[in-house]
Amino acid sequence: MSISHAPPRSTKPDISSISAHDLGLQPLVPTSSRRTRVPRWLRRTTGPVLLLVLWQFLSSTGALQADVLASPGRIAQVAGDMVADGSLPAAMGTSLQRVAAGLLLGLVVGTGLALLSGLFRIGEDLVDAPVQMLRTVPFVGLIPLFIIWFGIGEAPKVAIITLGVTFPLYLNVYAGIRGVDAQLIEAGESLGLSRWGLVRHVVLPGALPNAMTGLRYSLGIAWLALVFAEQVNADSGIGFLMVQARDFLRTDVIVVCLVVYAFLGLLADFIVRSLERVLLQWRPTFTGR
Repeated sequence: MSISHAPPRSTKPDISSISAHDLGLQPLVPTSSRRTRVPRWLRRTTGPVLLLVLWQFLSSTGALQADVLASPGRIAQVAGDMVADGSLPAAMGTSLQRVAAGLLLGLVVGTGLALLSGLFRIGEDLVDAPVQMLRTVPFVGLIPLFIIWFGIGEAPKVAIITLGVTFPLYLNVYAGIRGVDAQLIEAGESLGLSRWGLVRHVVLPGALPNAMTGLRYSLGIAWLALVFAEQVNADSGIGFLMVQARDFLRTDVIVVCLVVYAFLGLLADFIVRSLERVLLQWRPTFTGR
């Protein structure tokens, strides 16, 4: 008669059943994922708010005279009056139309020249050198010629904005096309893509980040060009209001117009950055720590 012996029961604890809490361990949280106690929007607005407080304090104590620079309170009051009488909205509408027309023409011209120069060697030989020569000429210095050529209407104003937008967009799109990795081109060719397929699926997506950067830079140049354009025989627009305010020494109106310029520029930049998030979702980027 045989007696079967059960295997001895292990006295070692089952490690899989022990949790990190039982061991007194705390989970490690990456520094980049930790949330700060102060919201980011509050941190970003602290600097401008402190600047406004200091500005108002200097104006209230008389250290900053009103004929030199009006106080923030006075500027807010004047801005409300200009909105109420309709002069500021009408000026904003006129300026936006000019920027939109110049930006659209600049996009077409700058992108078209960049594609011609970046995709074709003969296009580079014919286009790049003249564009580089014209780029070194200050577009503001061409205002007298534009007035002679186009008169004193809307055409010279739109032409100035168009010229200011064209060159930064051309440079960035051209650099983006020529900066595409050659190995990606070889991979596309090995997959049987045609020349147009390579341009559509490899070259243009690869150049898109540079193109968006050029668009953001061009928008800044567009508003700068608008400031000069609207001070040349203009009878409407934000620049016209600034010229009138300068003649009557109205620093409050001038600051209101400058704030409007800045607000419109930030709004345009926000739109382009939002467009970047949509079009460049495939590109992982560093967002800071």
